[in-house]
Amino acid sequence: MRTILLLIASNIFMTIAWYGHLKWFEKTPLPKVILISWGIALLEYCFQVPANRIGYEVEGYSAFQLKMIQEIITLTIFCFFTILVLKEQLRWNHLVAFGFILVGAYFMFKKF
Repeated sequence: MRTILLLIASNIFMTIAWYGHLKWFEKTPLPKVILISWGIALLEYCFQVPANRIGYEVEGYSAFQLKMIQEIITLTIFCFFTILVLKEQLRWNHLVAFGFILVGAYFMFKKF
């Protein structure tokens, strides 16, 4: 559970670092936006690295599983961010694509 919580925190910072400038810094010069994003991304890494270390060494996830968990969390947070902050509409094809990723996650964790 620690891994999941750390990945959620990490991905909130990542989404802000990667996409927040589209809303909050649209008139800021690009070099300044890059530096701001790097600062936010540093916070992301402060959560991401421990999440992967704990998930791999303590909680027993494989690297493949950690990546899949991270992608699902990333897409979930990105959807909320895009709808709430960027005011973009979530369409049916986005949901279908997300569903395919969830099917992939099922197979990632399925024991054969």
